[in-house]
Amino acid sequence: MSTAVITDSTATLPATVVAEHGIRVVPLQLVIDGGERIEGDGVDPSVVIEALRRKAEINTSRPAPTTFLRAYEQAAKGGATEIVSVHISGGLSGTVEAARAAADEAPVPVRVVDSRLVGMGLGFAVIAAARDAAAGRSVDEVVERVERRCGGSSVRLVVHSLDRLHRGGRIGGARALLGSALAIKPVLHMVDGHVEPLERVRTAGRAIARLQELTVAECEALPEWADGVEVGVHHVDAATRAEPLAAALSERIAGPVELSPMSAVIGAHVGLGTIGVVVSPRPRD
Repeated sequence: MSTAVITDSTATLPATVVAEHGIRVVPLQLVIDGGERIEGDGVDPSVVIEALRRKAEINTSRPAPTTFLRAYEQAAKGGATEIVSVHISGGLSGTVEAARAAADEAPVPVRVVDSRLVGMGLGFAVIAAARDAAAGRSVDEVVERVERRCGGSSVRLVVHSLDRLHRGGRIGGARALLGSALAIKPVLHMVDGHVEPLERVRTAGRAIARLQELTVAECEALPEWADGVEVGVHHVDAATRAEPLAAALSERIAGPVELSPMSAVIGAHVGLGTIGVVVSPRPRD
């Protein structure tokens, strides 16, 4: 039995990692000032940053089920007898729904997993699933371990403004913060696949400090099934704040810290100045 692992472009995986682990990536789409673009096909985070700076109209859309079906067919032609397809939270995107529709028509069995995460929260889980598949674990084991990892992971965000989330309808319970004083910087987190408010602080500097405090505390209290942790720091045109945060976390936690821009699609929804931190516990072998 050969298990292929498929994800989508919001997993924020570098091309070298995708190639190394044989992961197939289905891209989401952006529409910038009426022109349709494919994430990853000449569209990287810098494209969205430029568009956000000039206040362009930006929308995003899920892949079509036929796009997923082609990916599943290609995996089967490449020798896969089973597929694990892991994707961005269904609470934020219809991507999982499209994957499930395509799975019904796929030439081999497909297990679709809603990560209920974004960014490297999804990416770390996908890499681990690919490693498990390559190690010969059964598809049931791959799915159980990826679901456990996703369920134990966290995503926290500090956004400069709630405007982009509000426009895109991805604001969840953070809607309650709309209209707050401009000095208030919301710390948000993912809860059951949705964006919810966690805390409100007075300055951007304090918000970043809280991200660090919360991340370190979580890494020091991992679940008993975990064997270490991986941490990711994302940003949208905010390297001057994200880089010191990543460096500080590297000194305080026992595990790697990956620093990368947010994917173009996620950046379009959270806006300029956003910083995110992902904590992803590794299940024991």
